[in-house]
Amino acid sequence: MYQRILDIRDQSRFVPEKALTQLQALQAKAEQEPPATRAELINQLSVAHLRTGQLDAAMADTEQLISFGRAQHDDAMLAKGLLAKSYVLFEKAEASAAYQLAFEAEKLANKSSDLALRSQAQVTVGQAYAEQGDFPTALSKIQQALDTAREATSDPVMLFGALNALTKLYTQMKEYDKADLTLQEMLELAGQLHSPGRMAAAKTTEYVLAVEIGQYKRAIQAQQLALDLMRKLGSERGVGMALGNLSDAYLKLHDYARAAQYANESLRSTQKSGDRSMESTARANLAQAYLAMGRIAEGKQQYEQALSRYEQENNKPLLQAILREYGEALERVGDTAGAVSAYHRERTISDQLFERRRQQAVLELQEKYETEKKQRQIELLSRDNQLKGTELDNKRLQQRVWWLLALVTALGALIVGMLYRRVRHANAQLEVKNLELKAQSVRDPLTALYNRRHFQDFMRALPHGDARESDLVGALFLLDVDHFKHINDSYGHAAGDAVLKMLAEHLRVALRETDMIVRWGGEEFLAYLPAVSRHGIDDVARRILRSIAAQKVEYQGHSITVQVSVGYAPYPLAPDGTPLPWERVVNLVDMALYLAKAHGRHRAYGLRGFANFEHTTLEAIEQDLERAWRAGFVDLSVVLGDAPDAVPPSPNEANNVVHIKHAHKNSHGT
Repeated sequence: MYQRILDIRDQSRFVPEKALTQLQALQAKAEQEPPATRAELINQLSVAHLRTGQLDAAMADTEQLISFGRAQHDDAMLAKGLLAKSYVLFEKAEASAAYQLAFEAEKLANKSSDLALRSQAQVTVGQAYAEQGDFPTALSKIQQALDTAREATSDPVMLFGALNALTKLYTQMKEYDKADLTLQEMLELAGQLHSPGRMAAAKTTEYVLAVEIGQYKRAIQAQQLALDLMRKLGSERGVGMALGNLSDAYLKLHDYARAAQYANESLRSTQKSGDRSMESTARANLAQAYLAMGRIAEGKQQYEQALSRYEQENNKPLLQAILREYGEALERVGDTAGAVSAYHRERTISDQLFERRRQQAVLELQEKYETEKKQRQIELLSRDNQLKGTELDNKRLQQRVWWLLALVTALGALIVGMLYRRVRHANAQLEVKNLELKAQSVRDPLTALYNRRHFQDFMRALPHGDARESDLVGALFLLDVDHFKHINDSYGHAAGDAVLKMLAEHLRVALRETDMIVRWGGEEFLAYLPAVSRHGIDDVARRILRSIAAQKVEYQGHSITVQVSVGYAPYPLAPDGTPLPWERVVNLVDMALYLAKAHGRHRAYGLRGFANFEHTTLEAIEQDLERAWRAGFVDLSVVLGDAPDAVPPSPNEANNVVHIKHAHKNSHGT
């Protein structure tokens, strides 16, 4: 009976309707079976109910399994119930509660001898950490799950699940070589399992990897094979997922008509199967296709419905990616206000993820330090005990043989000296390691520039400065690579990394050694100039634009032209006489950068100062910088780039710099 239930397991995952019928037929007979068999039947019933969209029935199954496990005082059975309930809660978009149950289930599973269950729990917890953006912990958990699954030779399905999870995580972390090696092992195992469903799952994972590295032909071939397998199986859920992925591939190839066709088919299929997460993906793909085809209102409606689901799931990395795509799509069709809104939503999530990763790094360093400290204490105690033993022996020898006292004393002094030298040497090595760790914590590993954390610490310690008018001021410049996503999509992420390294190198050339250059995040760079002529800030912006545009990145036979958009301002800024905090100045510079993006790219927008401030507020200016500029509350400079695609200046725009002030209307409208 137990083996018959396990044989239905694949159907529970891929063809749940058929599995549900077979499992329900076994319920009466299972009442006479051992507790472990009855528990597995309830577990598979919850999976089948979940996959058919019957969430209330699935939840009832999980509660029954949890109660049964507690009544039997069986940790493994209880862990199965908690895992099953976490899957139902996640499907209901109750992500936080689902994560807590998964963590509790893993603790129970690790106490049991059921290796397959332990591997399943470790994979689930690893995926939970990945969805929260904590990739180092996620990698540790899933690698642990893979080791456990290799021990559980009687259940190769769990090994397949661990390999699948690890391939996806390596892809998310952009470790593409490792992802490809793990994928090949998984494909080989899928063939040995003779399971069409598992092979379809492996091909879907291959699709995800191929898209990430820009191999779109390979991605479409893999996903088309998965679609054919799912149709033969009669898996509506699998068909919906495969159609959604094909839609996404054609979006990347700019074939919007075919992308919309596959997205609509996916939407219909996912609504039949009740797969809400995949329904949101289908809506996001359909929205992109509609926006590209000029169907703006329909596209925005589909995007907002998709975002609502992602926000419920609290999957921050995925939500961040979707919001970035949304903003770029709105920008392409000219909806600047909508694009700004999406951009700020995405930036909020990006800051949250950055802060979480920073806290995690601090905790890991602290834990490592505490471990090393305890080890040193153990070593010192051991040496201390040895010394005490030597002293006792010396006392006994002193009572028996007085003439050996001088020799023993000399030997003791020698030992103490050696130990003292060793301690000094160990302390010196520790100091070197601490200096190395400190250097690593303030530098970006790709570009060797300062990182965001170091800049934040620097600015917190920096005085606000004198807000009075003077010729010598500080300045903040924020740069963003134009069409960086297109570079990644066209040439691969390695080409994108080469572009970022080139930018870092030429920013060092364009600026002074005393200027601080920071890898702000992704393709964004920030520069702080502590002392520059107030009238020379525009010249710095022009120098940056020209320096970068004059370079080309040679990559695999391609010559890649790189341009940037820039936002900048003097620092400190004091609209009402009181200097603004540096964070607000960076926010205003960020908005100026976005205006440069929205108004044509390859240009710099500089915030020179404020006017008529008694008629407005800083909050209103931060809400919409362009509106404040056009109303005459903000004085902007525009520096145009020299590249061929830049908009040419008018004859009055001397030296490619435009200082623009808009007239402020009084209360009578004059």
